[in-house]
Amino acid sequence: MNVVDSCGWLEYFADGPNASFFAPALEDVEHLLVPSVCVFEVYKKVNAERGMDAALQAVALMRQGAVVDLDFETAIAAATWSREKSLPLADSIVYASARSRNAVVWTQDEHFAGLEHVRYRRK
Repeated sequence: MNVVDSCGWLEYFADGPNASFFAPALEDVEHLLVPSVCVFEVYKKVNAERGMDAALQAVALMRQGAVVDLDFETAIAAATWSREKSLPLADSIVYASARSRNAVVWTQDEHFAGLEHVRYRRK
């Protein structure tokens, strides 16, 4: 299973330099988990930069994967990861969502560099 951090989705949608790094995980929708916090972050960013129609199209593509809501157990795990690994709130939710489902996180966010079960590519 795979979880792509918000920055990976945005890179892919923008066809940025690392888009091909994220493509295998994003295009394998049968094994793709999408934390709800990523939906929030991507919708917010795309809406601000390209408008509501583009944002709705972006999150429609995200919905092809299995959306993972933030439940009680994942929230507690995220708080623990945040404290132990100095992860910001959204990153800790992404990481906890992935770890609780034995998924790999794909990202270009430096906060994840060096963590287990992470595929990191420098921006």
